[in-house]
Amino acid sequence: MTSDMTARMLRLLSLLQTRREWAGADLAERLDVTVRTVRRDIDRLRELGYPVASARGHAGGYRLTSGSDLPPLLLDDEEAIAIAVALRTTAGGLARIEESALRALAKLEQVLPQRLRVQVAALQTSLAGITWEERGPRVDPALLAGLAVACRDHEIVTFGYTTRHGTAGARRAEPCHLVDSGGLWYLLAHELDKEDWRLFRLDRISDVTPTGRRVAPRPVPGDDPTAFVAARLSAAPTRYRAVATVHASADHVRTHSRGLATRLQPIDARSCRVDASDDHLPRIAQTLAGLDTDYTLDADPDVLAHLRTAAHRALRATGT
Repeated sequence: MTSDMTARMLRLLSLLQTRREWAGADLAERLDVTVRTVRRDIDRLRELGYPVASARGHAGGYRLTSGSDLPPLLLDDEEAIAIAVALRTTAGGLARIEESALRALAKLEQVLPQRLRVQVAALQTSLAGITWEERGPRVDPALLAGLAVACRDHEIVTFGYTTRHGTAGARRAEPCHLVDSGGLWYLLAHELDKEDWRLFRLDRISDVTPTGRRVAPRPVPGDDPTAFVAARLSAAPTRYRAVATVHASADHVRTHSRGLATRLQPIDARSCRVDASDDHLPRIAQTLAGLDTDYTLDADPDVLAHLRTAAHRALRATGT
């Protein structure tokens, strides 16, 4: 194949991996070629071992499916299994994994043959590890991966949800983004019954079911999902209030303190505000401990008492 054709086919493969199904005309427009050229390139991908399914008719299109063999992703079976298990274990063990890694996991599991999926599941259930510290509620990696796919495909899902007050109920929503904030994962979605944007904590979600209905992407108010989530979290009621005024820029704190992107509010070029408010005192202490520069703190008396007790305990342990 010529270099131009190779580049075009790699671009085609990348497009097929980013959406559950593509219309031939849409692929042709993206690649700036004819629909007939798209059909020929699809046939070439099939000859290379990529399982591309197609449906005829007005609503038909192309989609990358799982096949009997792992497509040539420059990974052998053992490497594919190792990557899938590593991504799943990281997500479930730490509940902190970048959304780009979730997309990689979703892409990989989309094309894993059944025989490899069985091995991945078996390894996942047999692995054990030591947890040295508690970083908040655990999140099921399969839930993370499933919701990442739903966000990518703009597919409506139904799920059970338990509120902070313990009330359980069924929800139906359009997933938009997954956001990690201070060790907690949130799903930003448009809830259809309420006709409003909502935040759902992933550790309170259960029984996610795709409906098969895909919709056009819905723009987030302000066109900035992170800022929108930050505003919602800062406005949400918490048991304990703790707000730190940090003597460093928001960019500095964002770079050096992971997981605080949705809790930051710039003040000026040399200072910012970090909202560490939470329902759990140890998590507030953990958030503040992650700051690598001086700050002043405006917090509830219970928060201050907890921090003083922890500080005195640390000083006694060091003999100070």
